[in-house]
Amino acid sequence: MLLGTGESPMRFSVLRLENWRNFAAAGVSLQNRAFLVGPNASGKSNFLDALRFLRDVATPGTGGRAGGLQDAIARRGGLSRIRSLSARRTPDVAIEVEISEDDSRLWRYRLSFGMDSRSHRALVRSEVVERAGQTQPVLNRPDEKDRKDPERLLQTNLEQITANPDFRDVAEFLSSVTYYHIVPQLVRDPERSAGRSGDPYGGDFLERIARTPPKTRDARLRRIQEALSVAVPQLGQLRLERDEAGKPHLKGNYQHWRARGAWQTETEFSDGTLRLLGLLWTLLDGTGPVLLEEPELSLHPEVVRHIPGIIASVQRKRSARQVILSTHSSELLSDEGIAADEIFVFTPSAEGTTVSSGANLHDVRRLLEAGLPASEVVLPRTVPPEVQKLRSLKA
Repeated sequence: MLLGTGESPMRFSVLRLENWRNFAAAGVSLQNRAFLVGPNASGKSNFLDALRFLRDVATPGTGGRAGGLQDAIARRGGLSRIRSLSARRTPDVAIEVEISEDDSRLWRYRLSFGMDSRSHRALVRSEVVERAGQTQPVLNRPDEKDRKDPERLLQTNLEQITANPDFRDVAEFLSSVTYYHIVPQLVRDPERSAGRSGDPYGGDFLERIARTPPKTRDARLRRIQEALSVAVPQLGQLRLERDEAGKPHLKGNYQHWRARGAWQTETEFSDGTLRLLGLLWTLLDGTGPVLLEEPELSLHPEVVRHIPGIIASVQRKRSARQVILSTHSSELLSDEGIAADEIFVFTPSAEGTTVSSGANLHDVRRLLEAGLPASEVVLPRTVPPEVQKLRSLKA
């Protein structure tokens, strides 16, 4: 069993979007697990990216990047790439989150930004921070200083250490968000992403394990090995070692007809083993929310069925990390423990994508409460209307 330790972490309890990519307007209440379901190109990745965007704004620059609002926008190709094509009357983009601990709301953070017609740079239109129990906002921009010096609106207060002491908890929480989508080839060949720290695709994955204090690292690897032994029965032991050049390598002892088995490194692990190992490590490493894209990739269907249960087993501890994931997998959604308020159905249209909680869709809630799995209730809603025409594709 995978166990965590520590105090109950904060989590996103509400996310609201305005003119963000696919979404002209969207607002959802989030639980400690969230399963995003919808057809291709409906906006599931863009939904996750809104939370990554706030993480990028709140995180100081590293690896030659400036960090902050302007850098977060530039990483995504500029404001025109971010703003929804459905935006008409109100062209500004807005992201709002409510942050809670257990069932109590602690903070509300709202950021809206748009293009300055003269400088062609993104400017903060409003930045508001509210703390539960206080009648007045902790921050409400633009303020008098902004009006006297509009250049200040090129930055958020969130990204400035000298400007966010009254809501530093919000900045630190947003910085703790982790996005995971490991590419096994990058784990095997980290030189492809040399110099990147916190690479969500796994370029520095082994280095992150190596930097973990030995006692903690070894304890996690033992827990991961126990879980992996179900999916990879031959795997008897996991350990991390550095080679003569100082590069870290993950080694696994595979049992076979010889008494002592054989040691293999990550270069010989299957894609599925590396992706599952990365998922398990991510759930144990830290306390901030985890964003996952299609964690079922490369995994056997019977292993995929257990992913919701693996997440739930970690979350039974007070250190449970919030997990928000996108999926197309009927196996993953076959878990009977998935509740209606944990499912979010994405429905695209010419005016943008709508996001609906399963708890607010009467027939979905009723069928789930009757005992049907989410795979049978929700996935049929996401099938493209004329998908059968793919069969008629001619060479």
